[in-house]
Amino acid sequence: MFAVPDNTVALAENPAVLRHPVRVALEYAADRERWHGLLRYDPDERFAARIAGDADEEVWLMGWLPGQQTDLHDHAQSTGAFTIVSGRLTETVARRAPDGRAVTEVHALATGQSRVFGPGYVHQVRNEGPDPAISVHVYRAGGRAMWPYHLDPVSGPVRD
Repeated sequence: MFAVPDNTVALAENPAVLRHPVRVALEYAADRERWHGLLRYDPDERFAARIAGDADEEVWLMGWLPGQQTDLHDHAQSTGAFTIVSGRLTETVARRAPDGRAVTEVHALATGQSRVFGPGYVHQVRNEGPDPAISVHVYRAGGRAMWPYHLDPVSGPVRD
């Protein structure tokens, strides 16, 4: 159903606490009535609107026009996931391998696919396709905070 990147620890779902963030993202993605009135596309920057949230979790809707992207970043201490509602997005994950070398992985994501992230998960998301894309993102333990990075070709991601 969803991929857990090598450098991310996915905790088992505990129904007494919170549902897995992918399940939350998929639920919101499927329930367009909750967010269809919020969706916009901004020609100058990627659009984002908060759909729901409380002290434990935030759910965001994002609209991506062709060519729009994030910078390379992590989400501080947040854990979470995102799901593609429509269109296609590309995620580039940057990390340092155990032997110290820089590693980047590129994931082409289509409608219905999800990705999981946690502290220290450095990535960039972009719409390389010819059509707009929509995604739903779930953030826990710190919200939507983003710390910028740049990629050193030898040592990997370096926080700016």
